[in-house]
Amino acid sequence: MRKLIALLLVLGMAVFTGNFVYAQGESQEQSTDSSNVEAATEEPAPAPEPAAEAAPAESEAPQSGYQLLKKYFIDGDWRFMSFVLITLILGLAFCIERIITLNIATTNTDKLLARIDDNLKSGDVQGAMEVCKSTQGPTASILFEGLKNADGGPESVEKAIVSYGSVQMGLLERGLVWISLFIAIAPMLGFLGTVIGMIQAFDRIEAVGDLSPSVVAGGIKVALLTTVFGLIVAIVLQIFYNYIVSKIDGIVNKMEDASIALVDIMAANNIFKK
Repeated sequence: MRKLIALLLVLGMAVFTGNFVYAQGESQEQSTDSSNVEAATEEPAPAPEPAAEAAPAESEAPQSGYQLLKKYFIDGDWRFMSFVLITLILGLAFCIERIITLNIATTNTDKLLARIDDNLKSGDVQGAMEVCKSTQGPTASILFEGLKNADGGPESVEKAIVSYGSVQMGLLERGLVWISLFIAIAPMLGFLGTVIGMIQAFDRIEAVGDLSPSVVAGGIKVALLTTVFGLIVAIVLQIFYNYIVSKIDGIVNKMEDASIALVDIMAANNIFKK
């Protein structure tokens, strides 16, 4: 369900951004046209030569980012670019889902341990377990498993923490395999478009029998654009992947520190001797 919501969020953001940029470009063009009409009504009709000079200036007007991206997407042959775009959308959906999940899993371990210590000072192990149960995140879940095995001594607590910690590690790293897959597939799809584009260029050379730029330009353009877009997708997803991995490492370090601190707190409050 979270992945579906993240995917819909990415699609909505893409459509909204594209429509906004496109609408902004149209409003700028309409304002320019209206100003030209007003200037034409106030001033006398221009001579033919200035009008001829103004035409190239209008044709050289800079395109908006959305229009330029759309142009290159079409020039790169939608049959190949669509796969690259789908890879980007799916990869971003997994990245956003992981980032949201990891942010929710982040816990203030110092505050949590302080609340556990307050309960253990009065010998209330059940109260400490309720504190862990009411706190979100893998750190609280691991500490709960350690407190649940307090009757077995420090060895039992450490064993329970290690065993359940491996389970939480698997949950934190869930989805990273798919992100790695999209990072590897994106440039491969680009290179596939490169090879097919070059094959098309050589087919045209063979059919025409002449090595002219106009004959091979289309195939080479497809080859270059698919490669560029594939590499861009891989770079974007790689940045998100490294951020997610660093986030997981930070959570795991806090889990390990909290586990060691829990054993020390239980020993300091003589929980193992009861």
